Amino acid sequence: MDIVGNGFLARNLRPLAQSHPDTVALAAGVSWASGTSDADFAREAALVRDTARRCRADGRRLLFFSTAATGMYGLAEGPGREDTPVTPCTPYGAHKVLLEERLRDSGADHLILRLGHLVGPDQPDHQLLPTLVRQLRRGVVSIHRGAARDLIDVADVVTVVDRLLALGLRTETVNVASGHAVPVEEIVDHLRLRLGLEARYEYQDAGGRHTISIEKLRTLVPQVEAMGFGPAYYRRILDDFTAVGV
Repeated sequence: MDIVGNGFLARNLRPLAQSHPDTVALAAGVSWASGTSDADFAREAALVRDTARRCRADGRRLLFFSTAATGMYGLAEGPGREDTPVTPCTPYGAHKVLLEERLRDSGADHLILRLGHLVGPDQPDHQLLPTLVRQLRRGVVSIHRGAARDLIDVADVVTVVDRLLALGLRTETVNVASGHAVPVEEIVDHLRLRLGLEARYEYQDAGGRHTISIEKLRTLVPQVEAMGFGPAYYRRILDDFTAVGV
């Protein structure tokens, strides 16, 4: 597998580099869900277009990483599903939906994975958990009232990617998440206890909560049952995250 990119996800995909030679994994582009830079969006759009063109020419499959976060499913009624129309509610979500549509129209073989919030060592500082830890260390944490996030271990994502690619899927879209939305306040509480920190919580009325459907993922990859997805899953991955010395 050719891996385009050198960031957090790309580094974690490297163990698969000698597998799936028919696939190009596009693990580069905008990874900041609150990002609104038109220039960054344009660069990623150009990268997707050019990579899809090359994949179409040489008959390879493009693995594209989209989002299952609030920007994609925040306005969904019930669990966000891959087989229903979506109304993105952030510039980032709208950008990812547009790239998905362009990829489907490109004529290239492809697999689109809509990801939950990845958790793992050496995450970029702007992502959710490093941001929360940084705020905890400063003693004040900003929490969007009612907000919840679906956390998934990046190591579990890599295992799922390996299984999905082995199935030879083409022109499919799959949610890759735990299927459980955890209130952000509970995430902060667990981080605070594990790190032995005290902090004041400041609440803002700007939260969003949604659930990601993983029914399709469970059907395609039955092995996810052994990953422990469930209401307590987030505690295990937060324990692992804090154990490496964040």
